[in-house]
Amino acid sequence: MGIVSFVKEEIEVIRERDPAIKSTMEVFLYPSFKVMLHYRVAHKLYLKKHYFLARWISQRAVRKTGIEIHPGATIGKGLFIDHGSGVIIGETAILGNNVTLYQGVTLGGTGKEKGKRHPTLEDNVMVSAGAKVIGSFTVGKNSKIGAGSVVIEEVPPNCTVVGVPGRIVRMGNQKIPRTDMDQIHLPDPVKADIQRLQEENMWMMKKMEELEKRIELYEMME
Repeated sequence: MGIVSFVKEEIEVIRERDPAIKSTMEVFLYPSFKVMLHYRVAHKLYLKKHYFLARWISQRAVRKTGIEIHPGATIGKGLFIDHGSGVIIGETAILGNNVTLYQGVTLGGTGKEKGKRHPTLEDNVMVSAGAKVIGSFTVGKNSKIGAGSVVIEEVPPNCTVVGVPGRIVRMGNQKIPRTDMDQIHLPDPVKADIQRLQEENMWMMKKMEELEKRIELYEMME
C-alpha cells in the first residue's frame, strides 16, 4: 500500500468513526494514524527479518502514541484505535478488516508458549475500553467485547461478551456495521441475575404468606 492510498484510507476511517473530528487535517494529529504509519513500515521490515530495525520503529511509535503494536502482528484494513493510550497488540495477533479498539485494550498471550499465542479478531470486531483478550483463539466477525471484560476463550460470530471472565450475553445479532461505536448499551448479565433472584425471592415470599394464612385458618377451624 502506497503512502497516498494509506493516508486516504486513514482519513476515511477516522472521519467515519470519530464524531469529534472536524477537519481532515486533524487526522494527522491522531495517535491511531501515527501508530499505523509506523506499524506498516515496521511490519514490512519484520517480514524481511530485519527484526531490530522493525522493533526500533515500533518502539518509537510507542513513545509518541502510547500504543504498542508488535511489528509481527497481522492487521487488515480499516483498523481504528480510538484515543489509544495503553493499547497493546501482541506479535502473533491477527486483526481482520474494520476492527475498532478503544483505550486500554490488550490483545495478549498467556505465558511463554511458542507459535500462535495471541488472539485473532475477525472483521468488524469492536473491543471496548480496558478489555483484555488473552490467548490464542478467535473472536468471530461482528462481535463486541464490553468495557473492562476479560476474554479467555473462543467467541462465535455476531456475539456480545461482557464481564470477568467474559460471558456471551447475546448471540446471533444482526451484522454490526463498522460505524457502530456504541460500547455502552450492552447487556448486563450480573444485573439480569440479580433481577431474576429478586423475582424468585418475591415469589417465595408470596408463597410463604399464602402458607401462613392457610395455617392460621386451619388452627381457627380446630
